[in-house]
Amino acid sequence: MSIWTRIAEALSALAQGEPLSVVFDKLQGHVDHQPELSVGFTIAVIALGAKIAKADGQVTKDEVTAFRRVFTLDEAEEANAARVYNLARQDVAGFDAYARKIARMFGPEHRDVLEDVMEGLFLIAVADGDYHPGEDDFLREVARIFGLTDGCFRSLKASFVEGAPRDPYDVLGIAPGSPIEEVRAAWKRAIKESHPDRMLARGVPVEAIKLAERRLIALNAAWEEISAKQAA
Repeated sequence: MSIWTRIAEALSALAQGEPLSVVFDKLQGHVDHQPELSVGFTIAVIALGAKIAKADGQVTKDEVTAFRRVFTLDEAEEANAARVYNLARQDVAGFDAYARKIARMFGPEHRDVLEDVMEGLFLIAVADGDYHPGEDDFLREVARIFGLTDGCFRSLKASFVEGAPRDPYDVLGIAPGSPIEEVRAAWKRAIKESHPDRMLARGVPVEAIKLAERRLIALNAAWEEISAKQAA
């Protein structure tokens, strides 16, 4: 059974007038040992995707298209996904409520999954060619709720927002001036975590794995910049 079929079944409760956030809470009693593959996680991520598209005051066709790039959908499943997306835009629950729901599913050891979600949200935010202050506030608050560091947020922002300051140490998640041995180890670890097989194993939608290409470019550029400076 596809996750979208399971979502369709879960959405039957909405016909009784229950808000999407209430349906989500009921689903949490059925989360398995891989929450990133659960219906609840998927609904929460879709809800965030719908709400970031509204963060600048309007939902554009480009933002909806970007959302569809993050979630690979078969034709038969598009209607179910569209229902969740449209309901999330109307749901009274704020984006922060869904961010907290996702954060509760994962501990610090699963920061990679939370970064995957953030990358998808950034992709939607910049899809219309603009990065609005409302979107920045939205994403900064989601990152805070997820427990991501300021450096991690700055690194993600630099990867997607043209002109945003970029610090190679932020990209690798290490302190400025770290010894070259620590820089190399952090670079290798990050490259390994961004491998497509690792991303598939943690439930990242196949289409969203293309985001890893951008991440790998940033990681390699950060390593080259730091190693060149320290060798000079």
